[in-house]
Amino acid sequence: MPELNLEKGYAITKLCKLVGVARSAYYKWLRWKPSTRELEILSVAKEVKLRYDKRKGVLGYRQIRTQLNRKLKTNYNKKRYYRTMRALGLKAVIRKKRPNYVKASEIHVAENVMNREFQADSPNSKWCTDVTELKYVNGRKAYLSAIVDVYDNSIFSWVVSHSKNNKLVMDTVKKAYRRNPGVTPLLHSDRGFQYTSYKYNRLQMKYGFIKSMSRVGRCLDNQPIETILGYI
Repeated sequence: MPELNLEKGYAITKLCKLVGVARSAYYKWLRWKPSTRELEILSVAKEVKLRYDKRKGVLGYRQIRTQLNRKLKTNYNKKRYYRTMRALGLKAVIRKKRPNYVKASEIHVAENVMNREFQADSPNSKWCTDVTELKYVNGRKAYLSAIVDVYDNSIFSWVVSHSKNNKLVMDTVKKAYRRNPGVTPLLHSDRGFQYTSYKYNRLQMKYGFIKSMSRVGRCLDNQPIETILGYI
């Protein structure tokens, strides 16, 4: 109304009558200044909206209370934040719970036959294998599975895939045997799910290599390939 009164010259009395507001109420509103408490309420509401938007709506009033009380160094109760969110029309987005997957048991675990004896008198007598993660600039990931010959620390079989699955490891072993048919090396790995799987065990039975696996939490048990893949 102030704009219509000043710019268009409409009388305040007629404007108030048009919108159904008493003239005295209009002038009271015109002179109104927010109190300290009202300013405090507006400030809290602004912080609530910022925090809600920043976390894309996943926070409820309890989490917002904890975070904002810490930030603002206040001790407002949860009812206050509940009322504020309700007044702003904000509701927490309920996230779907991730299914609880049961970790597969280690079906075919082998002893540490290698026992950190990383010397070999001839090629294809001791191999080490592992899988490492590769990151692209755009945030995508890939996985490199490789086999090292302990005799000269050369990587002679490798496969890259966007999936860290059994096929990645199986293809690496098959590729190694295409290049070295008929050999029966000691093949050392960690206890990852690919190496303890039925498929890996069947592959061992097919090619006749001797399985060896690192102890839990002992990355040095697979040092030859851990060192090489660490530079990639």
